[in-house]
Amino acid sequence: VYRAFREGSRLLANGDAYAAAVALEQARALEPDQGSIREALARAYFASGRVRAAEAEFAAALALDPVNDYAHFGLGVCRLRVGDRVGARRHLRLAVAMHPRPEYRAALARVGAP
Repeated sequence: VYRAFREGSRLLANGDAYAAAVALEQARALEPDQGSIREALARAYFASGRVRAAEAEFAAALALDPVNDYAHFGLGVCRLRVGDRVGARRHLRLAVAMHPRPEYRAALARVGAP
């Protein structure tokens, strides 16, 4: 599991999101309840343009760890990408409240006030 996760993370960091997704899918098959694997797979899916798949993985990561600020951010960005501004705002606000990183704030600003 660790080898597949590490390889997927390395591939993702090197910009090969498609290959990263394959490795991370293998890791998820072995450890489906590992939030870090689900989050990394979501990142790989998003980077490869598979927004709906990324959305599902970010949601799975949050089901395992509801205080994962990056998963809230990622889910918010996915929701924004598919046109769900209300859902995007909800998750981006949570991400900013947990950890006010500049990229979280910028994404929330793109959604705008209700």
